[in-house]
Amino acid sequence: MGAAVFFGCTFIAFGPALALCLLTVAGDPLRVIILVAGAFFWLVSLLLASLIWFISVQLSDRNDGQLQYGLLLFGAAVSVLLQEAFRFAYFKLLKKADEGLVTLSEDGRPPISVKQMAYVSGLSFGIISGLFSVINILADSIGPGTVGIHGDSPHYFITSDKAKRWLSA
Repeated sequence: MGAAVFFGCTFIAFGPALALCLLTVAGDPLRVIILVAGAFFWLVSLLLASLIWFISVQLSDRNDGQLQYGLLLFGAAVSVLLQEAFRFAYFKLLKKADEGLVTLSEDGRPPISVKQMAYVSGLSFGIISGLFSVINILADSIGPGTVGIHGDSPHYFITSDKAKRWLSA
């Protein structure tokens, strides 16, 4: 039962993104490179935000609940700001790469349009952020144990996977 729930929830959560990847990205190597690079930029921004939050918690008083709550809010704000900063840096990198690809092309046109780059990089940011938001839920679905025994919703997995699909696809 655990494997069935895991694969069902995975395909509910990532079905639209997987379809978009297979139908529009997988056929072009340049788009695949942009997809992987976008996911890498998101991961680096998450790593930096995690380091900043971890260092701030380590340097603070762990017994002060109000301070820890403030640091949690600070970490969330820093995470959002770093993600947007890395998204802008990735955009600048793609613009430079596009200029370089135009100089290498024979006809003087870029091999991929700006709209296609924006679509693929947005898809990569959405996929990797969705993966990080739902990975713990998918790990719980493999087992052991059953969600919903003590009055919790028996539709926990399906609800969380649909919410992920709606928010990041």
